[in-house]
This record gives sequence, C-alpha cells and structure tokens, in this order.
Amino acid sequence: MKKSEVPQDKSNISSVNMRELCYATDDNGNYTTELSSGWEPKTIALSNAIEDIKERTEAARQQVINGELSPIVYFMELSKMDLGILAGYTGIWQWRIKRHFKPKVFAGLSNKVLQKYATAFLITAEELKNFKG
Repeated sequence: MKKSEVPQDKSNISSVNMRELCYATDDNGNYTTELSSGWEPKTIALSNAIEDIKERTEAARQQVINGELSPIVYFMELSKMDLGILAGYTGIWQWRIKRHFKPKVFAGLSNKVLQKYATAFLITAEELKNFKG
C-alpha cells in the first residue's frame, strides 16, 4: 500500500497515544515506514478477542467457585496463557498441570509447586492458594 493509504482509523491503541508502525511504499515505489493510528477491521478483531478472553476468564472463575476446577485455571486464563505457555514458565509438564486443575490434587500441592505457579502468574502463593473469586 502507498504511504498515503496507511489506515488512520480510531482504534484501541489511539486512545493511549500509541501508533503502530506499518510498511508502505513512497512516491518512488521504495519501501518505507509510516505510523498508523489504527485500522477498523483490526480493531474489531482485537475487541472480539478481548471479549472472548473476558468470557473464558469469567467462566473459569465460576468453575473455581463451584469447586469444579482449581484456581490455576482461572489465573491461567487471566494471564492469557495456554497449557504450553504455562508449562514453559513453570517447568512443569503439561500432563501434570492438567492434573493440578483438579481441586483435590491442587489442595495437596507443595509450597514449592505453588510458588512456581505464583511466579508465572505474578501473584503470591497465598493469593493462589486462598483464591475466593
């Protein structure tokens, strides 16, 4: 796209005075960079993704409150992580993390394991252990 065609639509990033760097061609056909304040289709896609994350986080919170899942699931969703990412941050195998999703298994976790999760979620082990919703 040409430098003059770089989208300048209102977006989430424009509300915090940030702009996105895009590649475009100048009048001579050479590639250059141009700042964009947003692009409506991208803004819609990002808003939908954020809404989906909020819904999954709320669903996980309810399941923790109902005793169906451990707080690990809630904080994993809140931190926008999946099983692979959490395994990478904690050094715990994915199959073990899945076991830790069970409230009874979670209740028996050592402080050392809880601290690994807490560090990954940027919270304290006490916040993880005593999650009330």
